Amino acid sequence: MPSAATSLWARMIRRVRESSWAIDANDGIIATAGLLQGFAGAGAGDQLLLYASVASMLAGGLSAGGAKWAEVAAEREAQLKIADEERAELEQDPVGELAELAEYWQGRGLAPALAREVAEQLTARDALAAQLDAEHGLEEILAPAAPWWSGFETAVAFMIGAAVPVLITYFAPVAIETWAILVAVVVSLALTSLVAAGLGRLSALRMLVRSLVVGLGTMGVSYLAGSLFF
Repeated sequence: MPSAATSLWARMIRRVRESSWAIDANDGIIATAGLLQGFAGAGAGDQLLLYASVASMLAGGLSAGGAKWAEVAAEREAQLKIADEERAELEQDPVGELAELAEYWQGRGLAPALAREVAEQLTARDALAAQLDAEHGLEEILAPAAPWWSGFETAVAFMIGAAVPVLITYFAPVAIETWAILVAVVVSLALTSLVAAGLGRLSALRMLVRSLVVGLGTMGVSYLAGSLFF
């Protein structure tokens, strides 16, 4: 039986391989770089830019993680409500629920006798799971820790992406960091977009174009706003 540490590591590896992880990292890159461009357009110095980038990384990561936690927690609550309703229906009318399950498999193309047999076997094994899968497409209810881990993973991914402009702000002087951030953002967005496209089996070109349009557009608007209004 795998240990808790092994299970946690396997979960983290699966998360990294998901395209959503790369998208969360892209959000961190774009949000932090856009904020920095706004401050740079307003003529902010090195120290203020560094403070702003770190604040953006922390606040953005916590905000993204909190939003993800709330989203997954709400999803789990909805699943539990559906499971309670199905459990009550099974207790009140097990015969009718069995007939509905047989009809479901018959609708999937099985002969009536075979559909009935499949329904009976699934019900004998786990009646609630069979009903949740057939009626709601719910194969498994999220674990109690799922919202917390999802929020944590999203926050980490966001902060990793945000770290790109933060590090440039720390190491590069203000005279060149605007262009350095621009180049680094383009390269980072390209890499994460290609990774996400490959893992999700999506069009790499379309994802790359979308990421660059959003990223460069955000930075451009932020810089312009900083230049005009401050």
